[in-house]
Amino acid sequence: MQKKLIKFALITLSSIVMTLGIYFFRFPNHFSFGGITGLAVVLAKFLPFSAATINFVLSNALLILGFLFLGNSFGIMTAYSSILVSVGLSVLEVVAPMSAPLTQQPLLELCYAIALPAFSSAVLFNIGASSGGTEIIAMMLKKYTNVNIGMSLFISDILIALSAFFVFDMQTGLFSFIGLMVKSLMVDNVIESINMAKYFNIICDNPDPICNFIVNSLNRSATVAQAQGAYLHGKKFIIFTALKRPQAMVLRTYVKSVEPNAFILITNTSEIIGKGFRE
Repeated sequence: MQKKLIKFALITLSSIVMTLGIYFFRFPNHFSFGGITGLAVVLAKFLPFSAATINFVLSNALLILGFLFLGNSFGIMTAYSSILVSVGLSVLEVVAPMSAPLTQQPLLELCYAIALPAFSSAVLFNIGASSGGTEIIAMMLKKYTNVNIGMSLFISDILIALSAFFVFDMQTGLFSFIGLMVKSLMVDNVIESINMAKYFNIICDNPDPICNFIVNSLNRSATVAQAQGAYLHGKKFIIFTALKRPQAMVLRTYVKSVEPNAFILITNTSEIIGKGFRE
């Protein structure tokens, strides 16, 4: 129950941050980064409705389609986040109407329009959720067709971003296109940073005190393999373990204190699947 509450708290906070980034920075500047919000920005130019209203209609229509065609596989977390974002945008439109950008610095606003939603998307993806929108279309395509989903969504995002050149102006189009590229890179980098851990290879003469420290003080586990040195052909042991970043600093200091001649290889990794890391 505690894990579920933490997960839904993260989804709520991420959805709120995403909503603020979209409403205050993306919509007023007509930045079209792809996805449902980008499509809403473009359609608002031709329809007598605001981008927030169009996003609300499209998002909820996709939610209904998701429940109809995907059933239980659709995911309550994605539905919750999608509803929170679409309702939040509509509420902000009433509470804080925007007739112009917050500042006269479009590049500054582009940074916030990219960073806030990208960071939120990374947190959502990392806990197995999403903000809905085109992700729902991807799930339906995956279930019923053999279409290359990743390429299809990438092409659709590019087309939406490119449409800003014709619907608005050259500056908006250029900002939208670079925003799409940077957003994709930022989501990947944020996910890697969240999951960043340290993988240790410790070559030593006596593994017992080090393993005891890993198990009893750091509450982790390790694997020990016997080896032979290539130069003196002496008996060696290799300890394999993976730790969170704060624990890695503690272990490195301890190993150098109990066995100064130990050879330590430390590697950054963001893909560790197993107990204590990603299930």
